[in-house]
Order: sequence, then C-alpha cells, then structure tokens
Amino acid sequence: MTRSTSGTLSLDGHALTLAELARFERERPTVALADAAIARMRVSVAAVERALADGDAHYGINTGFGAFANQRISNDQVVQLQYNLVRSHACGVGAPLDARLTRRLMLLKANSLALGHSGVRPEVVQALLALLNADVLPVIPESGSVGASGDLAPLAHLTLALIGEGEAVQGDRRGGPLEGPAVCAAAGVKPVQLAAKEGLALLNGTQLSAALAIEGLLRADALLATANVAGAFSVEALAGSYAPFDARIHAARNLEGQQQVAAAFRHLLSESEIHAGHADCDRVQDPYALRCMPQVHGAVWDTLAHAGRVLGRECNSVSDNPLIFGDEVLSGGNFHAEPLAFVADFMAIAVAELGSISERRIDLMLRKVNPALSMFLTKAPGLESGYMIAHVTAAALASEDKMLAHPASVDSIPTSAGQEDHVSMAPIAGRKLLRICDNVGHILAIELLAAAVALEQQRPKRTTPELERVLAAVRELAAPHDGDRRLDHDIARVAEAIGAGRFSAPLPTALSPLV
Repeated sequence: MTRSTSGTLSLDGHALTLAELARFERERPTVALADAAIARMRVSVAAVERALADGDAHYGINTGFGAFANQRISNDQVVQLQYNLVRSHACGVGAPLDARLTRRLMLLKANSLALGHSGVRPEVVQALLALLNADVLPVIPESGSVGASGDLAPLAHLTLALIGEGEAVQGDRRGGPLEGPAVCAAAGVKPVQLAAKEGLALLNGTQLSAALAIEGLLRADALLATANVAGAFSVEALAGSYAPFDARIHAARNLEGQQQVAAAFRHLLSESEIHAGHADCDRVQDPYALRCMPQVHGAVWDTLAHAGRVLGRECNSVSDNPLIFGDEVLSGGNFHAEPLAFVADFMAIAVAELGSISERRIDLMLRKVNPALSMFLTKAPGLESGYMIAHVTAAALASEDKMLAHPASVDSIPTSAGQEDHVSMAPIAGRKLLRICDNVGHILAIELLAAAVALEQQRPKRTTPELERVLAAVRELAAPHDGDRRLDHDIARVAEAIGAGRFSAPLPTALSPLV
C-alpha cells in the first residue's frame, strides 16, 4: 500500500502494514488498485480462461466444491456455479460486524486479490473498493465460520452485496438499510457479474479471522500501555519500591519485553514525595503483583510483538484456493486460519493475565497493605463500603477471562462430509479475544479509580509529575470519592477512555511492541 501525492492509498498486495492499516482507519482516504496489481490480475484471469479451454478438471473453476470436488461442471455452467456458491454459502448468523471491522475486512480482501493469484478481474475489486470508498458497508453476520476453507459464510454475505443480492448500511447511518441493487447503486457502480472462479475467490480467504485478530492486537497494545500506567499508579498508591524496575535486573534476564516494560516504569516512576516518604520503610519486598510487573507485562509485550509480526505478514497474503501461478492452477490450503487462531488465542491468554494481575493490585489497595490507606478506601469504614464491590466486579471479570482464555484453536469439527476434516476456529478465537479485551479495560478502569483515591488519601504528599497528570485525567472523568455512590458510570467512562488510548499517552510510543 503506498500513498500518492493526492492522498489516495494504492493497493498492490505487498505493502500494507499494520501501521498503514491503522492510519487508513483513522483518516479514511480513497483507496485504489495499483497499476501493477491490475496487470497481475489480468494475467491470472487469462490463465483461468485457458484452464477452462484445456479440457482438464480444475478445482473450483470447472468442478464442484468441498465434498463435490470430483464433480465435473460443464463450461456452460461455470458461471452459474459461482452464483450458486455465493447464495448457498450465505448462512451467517448473529450480530452484524461493526463498521470498523467491516471496512478492515473489505480492505484486506481487496489487498489479497491484488496480488494476482486468484483469477479475479480488476473490475470486481474496483467495485468492492467503490463500496468501501463510499462507506457502503455490507451487512456481514459475525458467526458461521470455522476458520478453514476460508471464512466462507461471512464472505458470502460480502459477495452477495457485490452482486446485487445482499444488504448494506451507510457507515454514517444516513438513510435506511440498502438491499439488492441499491447497495451498488449507493456507491455509483453496477452489481458485479461474476465470471469463472470469482465467487470462490471472493468467499475463500481468512479476512474475517484476520480482521478480528488485528482488532484484538490493536486493543491489546493500548491495554498493555494502560496496564503499565495503572501499575505505576498502584506502586505509588501502595508506597511500593522502585528497586524492582532497575535496568540491571532486567538486562540479566535478557528478554526484550521485560526490559521495555521496566523502562516504561522507570519513565513513570521518576521520583516523588510519596516515594521519598517511605525511604526508611522496613518492608523488604513487595508482593508479586507489584514486584513482578516487568516480568508479567513484559511477557505480554513479547506476545503482542510476535502476533504483530504474524498479522503484518497476513495483511499481504493470498488465502484463497486454488491459486494461479503462470498457467498452473494449484490446489492447496492457504485458507486454513490456524496461524491466526494461534495468535488470537495467545493474545487472549496474555491479555487475560493483564487483568488477573491488575485485580491483585486492586485487592492490595483495599486491604491496608499500605497503612496510610483506609480499608476498602472508605471515608467511614463500616458505615461505607467504598471500593469493596468494585473489586468484586474486577474479580468476576478476571475469572470470566480465565474461562474465555481457553484456546479455541485446539478444537476442531469436521465439515463438508469429512473433506474439511480439520478446522482452526480462528473467528471464535478472535471474538473471545475481543471479549477479554473489553473485560480487562473495565478491570484497569477500576484499578485507576482505586489508585486515584489511594493517592488522594496520602495528600499533601504528591506522586511523580507523570502520574499527577494521570490523576488529573481520572478526575476529569470521575469526581473525587467523598463517600459511597454508584461507581458503574465512573468505571464505564474510564474504560471508554482506556479504549480510546487516553491512558497510553504518558508513555513514549517507542515502547509499544508494535513499533
């Protein structure tokens, strides 16, 4: 993906990075196919036409699909075959994907086809990009894919919209839902007339699995930065030691993530009146939830860095079947989403641990590990409950995350009469990951809110300049805790700000595992 002087993003199938993808989603420039991609696509279309003429059987071009792979289709039926495929595979259920995920899926699909190994005409992808540029978003149900043979049902709903038989909405929600030919008309194009192999190429692919995993990665990156900030906040709230963040300790372990996280804590814990006030404290070591944050958060850092490498490569890959190489039509299994399922599951475990250790820090703040604090951070212990039940909420979410972190990728169920006998469950892994991210955002919100009260109970002593700014940001969202009140709105506002990356800001961007 390259940026022209006019600001248009040009898809060539080779250069779409995660950073460029995130920039696209922020700025929403016009997207077009690169000239080189158009030329490659035309070459592969010509190869499909020659395959039809050579009299041999070529999977997906003049044969049935899945368990019908050995069923030969006559040349005068190959177009009907594509339409039948799209219509029969539109079996998705559940809530529609949100606008951001739908746009990402469309962009990833277009970039994959741009590589020119799929036998799809440029005009088909240009119609897809016309919908994307007009923000006409096909309605794509989130459930119905097992993450092998491609994300078939979801991508069938995308393709239905392209051929004038599906549904869509305007991204800005102006006007009502669009149906049938009105979908393409809203983008100023005519419905696509499918040719041989094109329906299969549009349905085969891992773009839903990738879109979900990338969403989890981007959210997890913001949660990790926030967890570092919240953890530093809790160190000060608990009058903890700065010694565990000494660079020499982490150099001795020789793990990149651990060293990066320790550097983040050193940036945040520069020096403070609170820290100076307990210089002669007789507490030898802090509990693990404080002392081992570089080791735990650092392992999350390394996990996200690995996931970023895998997903960055997936952005520029071909995941349909069969593929065209010169005049050869080769059947393989690039549609199998196991690599995406693995990294989504790995990230789910890592993010769940961010929530688990955060819940432990919340508990420490509520039970007077720091004698300067009141029990449950109350103004009137006994009469008031303070943050007692906010901690219960954090505990409930952390426990739910442990269940959700069980890997989806170890499951498989045979489909298509056993032809598709091992599947990845990558979309399920992705959806579980996003649920965990939501939960951890709320756990971290509770930690930030509790730590803010704990710091205020230690006034007039002040924390570091960096964390004083964090305290001010929390107080913009939630009033000081002057007595029992409902906390759900405070938690929701802070969690929303976490999702928007507001509490990542105190850390240098260079400390992100995605840089």
